[in-house]
Amino acid sequence: MNERIEITPRVCGGQPVIKGTRISVAALLEQLAAGESWDSLLHGYPELTRADIQAVLDYARQAILHTEFSVLEPV
Repeated sequence: MNERIEITPRVCGGQPVIKGTRISVAALLEQLAAGESWDSLLHGYPELTRADIQAVLDYARQAILHTEFSVLEPV
């Protein structure tokens, strides 16, 4: 696991968060997907660093790479 991301059962319901914060990986991904810039996120969350945002993207990439997908054939 990435050293900037942690999962603790008592923090945000066990969702992955930026270590030492309650900022969830999902929340940051959602904002990035909505078009928020890194600079905007850093301004809105002054405790974040660029390395934290990169860690979120790396975490999401690893999650996708380790997920099995089923291909459904057309009926």
